[in-house]
Amino acid sequence: MITMKNGWLIITILVIVQTAWSQVPAQWRGTDRSGIYPETGLLTEWPATGPQLLWSVDGIGTGYSSAVSDGKVICLTGMVDEKDVITALNLDGSVRWKVPFGPSWSKSFPDARCTPTIDGDRVYVVSGSGVLACLNVGDGAIIWSFDGVKRFEGLYGEWGVCESLLVTGDMVIYSPAGMKTTLVALNKKTGETLWESGTLNDSSAYVSPRLIHFGGKDIILTVINKYLVGVELQTGKILWTYNYSALAPEKGLKVWPGAPKTNTITPLFDNGNIYITGGYDHVGALFKISDDASAISLVWTDTVLDCHHGGVVKSGNYIYGSNWINNGMGNWCCIDWATGKKMYEQKWFNKGPIIGADGMLYCQDEKSGNIGLVRPTPEKFDLISSFKIPLGKGPYWAHPSIYGGRLYVRHGDVLMAFDIAKK
Repeated sequence: MITMKNGWLIITILVIVQTAWSQVPAQWRGTDRSGIYPETGLLTEWPATGPQLLWSVDGIGTGYSSAVSDGKVICLTGMVDEKDVITALNLDGSVRWKVPFGPSWSKSFPDARCTPTIDGDRVYVVSGSGVLACLNVGDGAIIWSFDGVKRFEGLYGEWGVCESLLVTGDMVIYSPAGMKTTLVALNKKTGETLWESGTLNDSSAYVSPRLIHFGGKDIILTVINKYLVGVELQTGKILWTYNYSALAPEKGLKVWPGAPKTNTITPLFDNGNIYITGGYDHVGALFKISDDASAISLVWTDTVLDCHHGGVVKSGNYIYGSNWINNGMGNWCCIDWATGKKMYEQKWFNKGPIIGADGMLYCQDEKSGNIGLVRPTPEKFDLISSFKIPLGKGPYWAHPSIYGGRLYVRHGDVLMAFDIAKK
């Protein structure tokens, strides 16, 4: 914009800046659920004692939910007195509000496990028993809530509901599965049903869906008990399925009987290709979507990176994560995106969650709570720095997250914020 003032020519440049926080909801495993956070300006090496602990807060309830932040507030769930509770924190760690929203999963491995999704002035969440809720970010008031399993006659497995709701546009996407439907879209303002997809007569798994765009279509991508599924966002039409549970392992390799149907990992997606994996010695697999997004075909399978529940990330042309040797042990691996070829498999404490940001990987040992800063290279597990999580109790299953130059680490009923920004 050019103006005149007191004879001077004034040139004003208007710059509109939108951060990743303002563009998309704050949600499970980053802006696109790939596990890669869009943060920059982060430390490439930590002090010997680890990054500075800025603050910690306890009493958030037990659970495995990640922390999410929109730059104004931090939200996560926990279990208190068999109720799933969502806690909102200010950026200094002080509690803004804490509200119960539904019964917890009370059977095998209880504790809250569903990560909230923050979208504008609302936060969306589902409890371990399948109660969905929309709350006001400012004061925690419940705007709408209902039993999703009951409404949609959903079916879930022996570990309950472990899903982080997908919010996009005016929709909330939920995966009840069952004999009535597979995925549903809700009006995010009212909770009313917009569409129900067809049924695959299958139960849900423990996977949080993600949204991709390919072949001129917006596609909801997820894995349920047996199937890899692609659903058209606008209509709820099932575009394609693949019976992932039927993929056989290498000849002679014994697989735990429940393995093909114990899926926890949000799929990776890049340039029309999808990678999915599960633990218990079941195969991982890469699929290619047809140009018109009407079908998928299998490209390759691998038996190296059978990830339990720590997630996987793609960096460059490679996939990184930890595999399953048994429920209490696993190694860290790298495989080639194009071929599935093993690049390395290396022991480092134990298996666990992995995320990435600013060209580095953050690997967390689920047994003893070590966090490693790792350079992504196919040559080796290139550990640069590490430290041990100092607070909390129980397994270190919650996936860490990165917002505003801070590494948020949840352990049991404690959330910690570490400063990982360059000075």
